[in-house]
Amino acid sequence: MKKILITLAAIGLSSAAFAQAAAITFPSVDTDTSAGVSLAEAQVAWPDLTQEAFDAADANKDGSLDQAEFDAYLATLPAPAAQ
Repeated sequence: MKKILITLAAIGLSSAAFAQAAAITFPSVDTDTSAGVSLAEAQVAWPDLTQEAFDAADANKDGSLDQAEFDAYLATLPAPAAQ
């Protein structure tokens, strides 16, 4: 988990990505309903997501994020600012 936080802090994500985080769910990102989120699918939700950050979130290194990995990644994102 620390590796993910360090990686995310090092690369940074845009504030627009943070604002979207509240509306992002696993089913909404897993558009092909494969039960895994690919890098391409994740980059639709988070355009600034790099391969390095995705790989850090992919704990089992299978090339996609399962529900648990997705949830762990979401937990690393700052809460959206109140409007």
